[in-house]
Amino acid sequence: MPESVRVLICDDHELFREGVKAILETEAGIEVVGEAHNGRDGVDQAVRVHPDVVLMDMEMPGLNGLEATRRVHKADPKIKIILLTMYAEDDLVAACMDAGAAGYVLKDVPATQLIYAIRAVAKGGRYLSPAAMGGIMDRYLRGGERVETRYDLLTDREREVLKLLADGLSVKEIGSQLSLSVKTVDVHKTNLMRKLGIHDRAGLIRYAIQHRLVRLPHMK
Repeated sequence: MPESVRVLICDDHELFREGVKAILETEAGIEVVGEAHNGRDGVDQAVRVHPDVVLMDMEMPGLNGLEATRRVHKADPKIKIILLTMYAEDDLVAACMDAGAAGYVLKDVPATQLIYAIRAVAKGGRYLSPAAMGGIMDRYLRGGERVETRYDLLTDREREVLKLLADGLSVKEIGSQLSLSVKTVDVHKTNLMRKLGIHDRAGLIRYAIQHRLVRLPHMK
C-alpha cells in the first residue's frame, strides 16, 4: 500500500486551516502532519517535520508566504510547496514559482482541485489553477530566463524588515521582534531603501502593496 502524502497547512486564519484540514482528513492517502499560524512557524515546522507538501498562505503577518516558500525550498528542495492566495497576477505567480513553489492555487477553487494539486506536486509535477496560468506555463515550459528585480537584491533579513515596516511596526518594535538592536534595524532599513531606490516609509508601503507583501483590509 503506497504511503500517504504528508501535508503541513500554513495559514494565519484558524477557521481556514480547520476547514482545509477537515477536507483533507476525509481523503484516503493524505495525512495532515501539522499546522502553522504564520510564515516563520511554517518554515520551522517544515524543517522539523519534513512534510511531502506544504500548503502555504501567501499573506501572513511577519513573514509572508513568498519568503517562507523561499526559505523552505532552500532548506529542503524535496518539500513541495503550494501557494494559496486570492491573486492571479502573472508577476506574482512567476515570483512564487521562482521562489521554489511547485503549485499555485487560488483560494476560491473547489476542494477537488486542491486535492488534485496536492497529489500532482507530491508525485513531482507542478500545478497552477487555470485562472492563474496566463502566460506563465509557456515561460516555464520554454525554459525562459527569469529577469532579476530589485527585490532579488535584498537579503532575507532586509525582506523581513521591509515586510514589518510595511505592516506598520516601528524600528524599535522590529528590533524587539527580530531580536536585533535599533541600530542594526536602521542599517537594514537604509540598505533596503537604497537597493529599492525608495526614500521614505510611504514609498516602502506602496512598494509592499504593489508586490503583495502586505494584506489589505477587505472593504465591506
